[in-house]
Amino acid sequence: MTPQILEALAAIEREHAVRVLYAAESGSRAWGFASPDSDYDVRFVYVHARDWYLRLGEPRDVIEQMLPNDLDVSGWDLRKALRLFARSNVALYEWLGSPIVYREDPAFAAPARALVARHFQPAAALHHYLGTARTTFHEHLSGETIRLKKVFYFLRPILACRWIEQVRSQPPTAFAELVAADWVDADERATIAALQQRKQLASEAGCETLDPALLRWMRGQLDHYARIGPSLARRADGSLDELDALMAAICNG
Repeated sequence: MTPQILEALAAIEREHAVRVLYAAESGSRAWGFASPDSDYDVRFVYVHARDWYLRLGEPRDVIEQMLPNDLDVSGWDLRKALRLFARSNVALYEWLGSPIVYREDPAFAAPARALVARHFQPAAALHHYLGTARTTFHEHLSGETIRLKKVFYFLRPILACRWIEQVRSQPPTAFAELVAADWVDADERATIAALQQRKQLASEAGCETLDPALLRWMRGQLDHYARIGPSLARRADGSLDELDALMAAICNG
């Protein structure tokens, strides 16, 4: 799919008169637990020519396309991306940490990655991941049978919460790095490994019965992070000035 993805990005540049600064895989393929028939979720950041930003109005700042072969391509304009960056947007931070990168302008990617730690807000990030885990649990894991892929859509944000609890930093995008962390015990790793083995053979719609012990563990994790979340609040060290400087450097480059 890489040649098709690169051509899609080049076509977007031609059609919209933009320059793609960064493009990476998001979702289950970036996390490392895609099913054989999972979609490709390509996320990117782009920049217009400098004069585009010298308008009183603000034109549309998102580009979205659904293409053949389950290819979902969506991007944010640089100004939109940096505004969200300043608000500790974990989706953008995850794009920058994706292990599958299709395009990367070092003038954007390296400085942006270096600034993540200065703008990261632990309490806000934990609230985001906990909300994702809670929604997945209540909407997909409470019935008699469950879709196996949804277990991983619970496990990843819960282990991201644990990462934040332990080190107060943006969690890795790759699920394997979350599982390998020192604070995940051997029993948890064994359970996850067994689930991964079964998932590799399952389709996107594969279903099974949830182990009652795993169900109790999930509920306990939700309760724990609901209690500790507010205690993680802190002020970020970053400023808008440094993001303004990054935008200026790219637009003037």
